[in-house]
Amino acid sequence: MSAYELTFPLIPRRRLVGLAFGAMHSARRGMGSDVAGSRPYLPGDDVDQIDWAASARLSSARNSDEFVVRERYADEAPRVVVVCDRRPEMELFPPELPFLSKKTAMHEAAEIVAESTIKARGFVGYLDFADGEPFWQPPGSKQAFWHVRERDAEADRYDAPRDTLARAFEYLSRLRASVPAGTFVFVVSDFLAPPHEEVWADAIERRWDLVPVVVQDPVWEQSFPDVASVLVPVADPATGRLRLIRLSEDEVAARRREHEERYERILEGFRRLGLEPIRISATDREEVHRAFLDWSDERRYARGRAL
Repeated sequence: MSAYELTFPLIPRRRLVGLAFGAMHSARRGMGSDVAGSRPYLPGDDVDQIDWAASARLSSARNSDEFVVRERYADEAPRVVVVCDRRPEMELFPPELPFLSKKTAMHEAAEIVAESTIKARGFVGYLDFADGEPFWQPPGSKQAFWHVRERDAEADRYDAPRDTLARAFEYLSRLRASVPAGTFVFVVSDFLAPPHEEVWADAIERRWDLVPVVVQDPVWEQSFPDVASVLVPVADPATGRLRLIRLSEDEVAARRREHEERYERILEGFRRLGLEPIRISATDREEVHRAFLDWSDERRYARGRAL
């Protein structure tokens, strides 16, 4: 299956108000495929928009000539921004080790989001603080997103500060023209250095469609393996140096409990804010893709219940 086929539908929390001629349904009336409702025909209306079956039923009921026009929601082009957390911790683990390479998983997630946006005839942007300074690619075409790939190939840096996500939200808040209300903002991180809830709340007030993408190793970060009495190599994310530690059974149990409770707190915090996190625990592109499909299904189900 090609990369382009591994896409998912962008289901907005609310109808978009964006650029015309996309593939997503907006809040405004116009040319599109999604029926918004019906109303009586008015002089000047497009004859092609007349609902002849409804008009016939109404004419028969009233014993007079009545015409009903079908209104539709306009199709909009979605705007999407991918925010990648490139703290040193996100460079763990190397692909050759039998653990989750968060760096690889993050790249897969970003590319799936980009391909899905292009398929919806939308515009995708990118932001990170890999070397401590913002690298910003405004929402644009697929060709524009290629600049991100080229830059990664030239300088694959992971020196972002600990508060990189808070900086990203603050930076985006100054770009109202490029990141208006309704913009999807996919935030890809392990969220082990999360911004304060007030930062999330401020972003939500800007009416961005925030989507946290949680990338964590299922063994070492979401839980902890049974390595009691075994020498375990531990890497310092800042320096990359390894050191050996030996943990007791009680210490292993305590770490496992701490990590599992931390993971649940992260997910519960998002749910409390009304956000639906995407959980990624693998680097395989199809598995990452499946996580995004699950998110789309959850969004679609929630919107169906709200209608």
